[in-house]
Amino acid sequence: MTKPMIREIKKYPDPILRKRAKEVKEITSEIKKLAEDMIETMLKNERDGVGLAGPQVGVSMRIFIAQTENGPGVFINPKILKKSGKTEKMEEGCLSLPKIWLSVKRAKELEIEAIDINGKKIKTKAEGIFARILQHEIDHLNGILIIDKVNLWQKFKRTLKRSK
Repeated sequence: MTKPMIREIKKYPDPILRKRAKEVKEITSEIKKLAEDMIETMLKNERDGVGLAGPQVGVSMRIFIAQTENGPGVFINPKILKKSGKTEKMEEGCLSLPKIWLSVKRAKELEIEAIDINGKKIKTKAEGIFARILQHEIDHLNGILIIDKVNLWQKFKRTLKRSK
């Protein structure tokens, strides 16, 4: 296997960020290489990033990586199984929207099902910040960005702050 490379992170308004990513049909050496490259890219941007989705590196595939308590995890074809009714608002940033932080409302807890890099089906229960990361990355796979999660007034206030 070749050495992982750092990939270019696509920035808004790149059209790939707005497309629903395609299912991964099979875990090939190319998918494994993509996952390695994505981990390397996230770690290079560690100060700002705790997750990275395929579309963010220009690949319209349903794969993302996220920082877990055991290091970077690979999630392929994730599906949300359950979301708690309890929500909370927190500031979120995104590597594809540099220097933008918005208060986003998300479920406090959720359970997802995905495939790991070895093709094994996994179920993950998450709460707090990890639940937020998973929801953020799954949104990317569906062409949804944090700017879609806030009202117009919040966007306008951000613009005013930046223009001062």
